[in-house]
Amino acid sequence: MQILTEISENLQKGKAKIVTQLVQQALDNGIPADDILQQGMMPGMDIIATKFKNNEVFVPEVLVAARAMNQGTALLKPHLDSATSVIGKCVLGTVKGDLHDIGKNLVRMMLEGKGIEVIDLGVDVPAEKFVAAIAEHKPECVALSALLTTTMGEISATIQAIEAAGLRDSVTILVGGAPVTDSFCSEVGADIYQPDAASAAEAAKAAILARK
Repeated sequence: MQILTEISENLQKGKAKIVTQLVQQALDNGIPADDILQQGMMPGMDIIATKFKNNEVFVPEVLVAARAMNQGTALLKPHLDSATSVIGKCVLGTVKGDLHDIGKNLVRMMLEGKGIEVIDLGVDVPAEKFVAAIAEHKPECVALSALLTTTMGEISATIQAIEAAGLRDSVTILVGGAPVTDSFCSEVGADIYQPDAASAAEAAKAAILARK
């Protein structure tokens, strides 16, 4: 459908105003909100994610595309069947002692672009706050970020706290950040490491669907 292609193309260009106009037009034309999301907006965000992974676009382009996505989604929300539009939940945060949030925010945008509801705990998040969020929201996955070598140990401490609370088997744990590696992921008992936000979102989606 041409209008869904136009929504995708304008979302990729970060043209939030045009995206919201087209979304409204599509709704007025009787196109189901889920179709607009799944066939217009999400494919647009997927293309941006792939280009970001391939270094064809950079953080500013991702940010404007995500803003267009958020504005379009806000318009769709009252019309969406939440059960079909959301595939699962992910608790996300930068670990205790670390105040970096750009990478975390990119992951959040990419996760939301995959239809995942994100519970973003912010930065400098202590282990017990992650544990409380898992108990409360019952997510399928948890994403832990550390941008400093000095805070990497907090990833391990958080995973140990999740295990101690008896919640380890209920979640897939993703880890990421500049100093984090695949071997560190194995060492601390996490499930998935990905080097970039787009790959992390793809892995989170696959993990969530595997738990269904």
